[in-house]
Formats: sequence, C-alpha cells, structure tokens
Amino acid sequence: MKKVKFVPYSQLGDAWMEPQSFARFTRTCVIWQLFKFARYNLQIIKVLAKGH
Repeated sequence: MKKVKFVPYSQLGDAWMEPQSFARFTRTCVIWQLFKFARYNLQIIKVLAKGH
C-alpha cells in the first residue's frame, strides 16, 4: 500500500458533495423544522414519563 502524504488546503481536501433537493428542503423549511422539534420533544416526554 502506498503511503500518501497529507497536504492541508489541497484540492483533495476541498471536495464535498452538494446536497440534493430533499436535503436542502429539510434544512431550510421552517414548517419541517417545527415538526421535527415537536416530534423530538414528544419522544423526550415519553422517555421521561416512563422513567418517573
């Protein structure tokens, strides 16, 4: 196996994937964010209710 030297700020380190349309929607839609927030809060309430 060939050892490759790490070079910071090289072209290889700057490659990333651009998010697809669904990922962009889930990150920017306020209604989706509120739905996720409410869902996670309900899950936490269920866990706490079972434990006490």
